[in-house]
Amino acid sequence: MKKILLVYNPVSGHAAFKNRLDAVIDNFQRRGIFLSIYRTSSGDNSDFVDCVKISQAEGIIAAGGDGTLHAVINWLKKNSLDVPIGVIGSGTSNDFAAHLQIDAENYFDIIAAGRTRPIDLGLVNGREFFINVASAGVFTSIAHEVDSRLKNFLGKSAYYLRGLGELKNFKTVPLEIVADGRKFSVDAFLFLVLNSSSVAGFKKISVAAQIDDGKLDLLVLKKSSPRSLVTLAKKILAGESVDADENILSLQARTFEIKSAAALTSDLDGEVGDTLPLKIETLRHAINFFC
Repeated sequence: MKKILLVYNPVSGHAAFKNRLDAVIDNFQRRGIFLSIYRTSSGDNSDFVDCVKISQAEGIIAAGGDGTLHAVINWLKKNSLDVPIGVIGSGTSNDFAAHLQIDAENYFDIIAAGRTRPIDLGLVNGREFFINVASAGVFTSIAHEVDSRLKNFLGKSAYYLRGLGELKNFKTVPLEIVADGRKFSVDAFLFLVLNSSSVAGFKKISVAAQIDDGKLDLLVLKKSSPRSLVTLAKKILAGESVDADENILSLQARTFEIKSAAALTSDLDGEVGDTLPLKIETLRHAINFFC
């Protein structure tokens, strides 16, 4: 019998995953899978590693949003635990699950069959991993400033409402970028370093981003007129990619070094990251993912 460890965040999204837990257990058991459960807490979750070892898990499924998936991957990689991982999206933001177009019912069959593929990860300053996106600039602080109760009640709308209140404060910052040795200077509103093409609920921000190509994709929103920003926003809302937009600096590389004279704090998969400068490396096929 296959052994799987389910790691769930009790406060992700509308804090409703606990209502799905019995159905999830049933789906696994009907497929001959013995399920162990780990409930994350607001602490350091230092017992997670022991739980993985004691459970003898052959795979780990993160039930939560992008932040939960981010945490589980960092716990695994920082403790040299080589275990396949998967995700059941149940958070406010489920961008990576959306990129994989995971269908809940079929996904249980994929896990039971042990079907995985190697995917890339990003590594920031040699110590923090991300699976979907690293970013900084306007909007990136919003996820950390939105009250958790409001986020659970309104979902992504809470981010957008908070963002509307920040429009009057939009300011560019100077960025110095080195991408595989190529140097760029740009005044920018924000930058995104992408592994997948799905960000902030939009599924096709970049047509170039692939999760297993050994490279990351940098999109920089350059200083632009209000009219240009509105036009760009319309493209994004229409589900179009923006790689080729004249207001975007688009680069693909294995390594990026990004610094700024402004004080900027990064965001990694929706979680607070390091302040700039950042050195970002692509770790090709760093983890096996159920998909």
